[in-house]
Amino acid sequence: MGRALYDSESLFVDDRGISELLSENEKFKTWLKVEVALAQAQAECGYIPSDAAVKIEESCKIENIDLEEVFRIKAEIGHGFVPFLKVLNKVCDPEASKYIHYGVATQNIQQTSQLYIAKKVHYVFLDFLADILNNLAIVAREYKDAVMPGRTHSRHAVPMTYGYKVATWISEIINCVESLIETEPRIFQVMMGGAVGAFNSTKEVGREVQDLVAKKLEMHSMRVPSRNISSHKEEYIMKLALVCNSLHKIAEEVYYTGMEEIGEVFEPFKEGTVGSSTMPQKINPKLSKGIIANSQKLYTMLPAGLYSNVRLYEGDSSSYMLFDGLMEEALQLTAEVIKRAEKLTKGLVINKEKLLEHAWTNKGLDNSEYVMMNLAKKLGKNKAHEIVYEKAMLVEREGKNFLDVLKEETLISTQFSEAEIEAMICPQNYIGKSVEIALELADFADEKAKKLKDRLR
Repeated sequence: MGRALYDSESLFVDDRGISELLSENEKFKTWLKVEVALAQAQAECGYIPSDAAVKIEESCKIENIDLEEVFRIKAEIGHGFVPFLKVLNKVCDPEASKYIHYGVATQNIQQTSQLYIAKKVHYVFLDFLADILNNLAIVAREYKDAVMPGRTHSRHAVPMTYGYKVATWISEIINCVESLIETEPRIFQVMMGGAVGAFNSTKEVGREVQDLVAKKLEMHSMRVPSRNISSHKEEYIMKLALVCNSLHKIAEEVYYTGMEEIGEVFEPFKEGTVGSSTMPQKINPKLSKGIIANSQKLYTMLPAGLYSNVRLYEGDSSSYMLFDGLMEEALQLTAEVIKRAEKLTKGLVINKEKLLEHAWTNKGLDNSEYVMMNLAKKLGKNKAHEIVYEKAMLVEREGKNFLDVLKEETLISTQFSEAEIEAMICPQNYIGKSVEIALELADFADEKAKKLKDRLR
């Protein structure tokens, strides 16, 4: 895995086997697996002899393949798959070897293999996302009533709680999970249609063979197995980008709210970790910056895929070669994002006191809507808005105290007692359904995570 962006933090986060799944060794093993499934399916359909399929299966073991010879032949003939077939033919029974890779094209095996590996990586991603949901559920419950300022346009809006903020992350991640699962039948497809996808060689049994291969690999069968179709691969890259985008959003907030000037939320810190070779005090948000950088790189791949998907005629190596690289890199980048996000969400350090302090930064001004809505019950919405707006502008322009200007307004002081006015500007009294939503989404996250884990067993 050499295309994703790494730093020292990558060394300390377990990718749960993704690196091995994306290794060259696994690629060769999967080519063999697909060739075996193809031979078995063709034998079951009477297209090749049954004993040939048995002997092909016996030969298709990675330990039988001389990879050095594969690379030597590749350097001679300049083809990415034929050298592999030549070496495989040498180790197979001479009669049975006649039926290796029978009636299909290189891209059929390579694309099916890559999507088979992508499916296995996909399940690891879902496992990570289940853990991330569990992690966020814990945070949402623990900080369900941790009052903080809501912010829109980078300015204070109305108060809410940190648990509510986390609930919005949970909701978005669940959307991503559901979308990933929904796409599986379209993405993880077997393509065995031959050179242009019309089953020219296999004719009547072609569709049946492809369906059988799909069943054996626990994948889905492509409706029209054309090499010209790459939109399903582009769709999967888009889905991964959306997952990373949701995790990027979390990382971005942690990255900035951990600034000394804000000091609300921080990454977990391991004693002894060094942030800088020159500044001994530096504690950098390493997990967040890795999530941000790898996500941003992933986004840039989407236009390349869209352009490359539009190629003339029935197949073009300039397109599927690019998509091979895009798919591999997208999986690598997503792995870097998702494994960091699991560690980040598991170790978030939240300063409740600082959150509340910031909710009081404007000395109750953030509750102007609350004051207005209470006053609207007495005077009507339009009049109430005019009055509270005027008082809020006195605070903004002249630096006056919000509580004082409210008390000085006769139309307010005659409607409410001093204690009621003080209560109306208290952030803790205007958090809406923040607590309930935090708890609801925490339960939903745990429920969704359990279903994911059960599905992956």
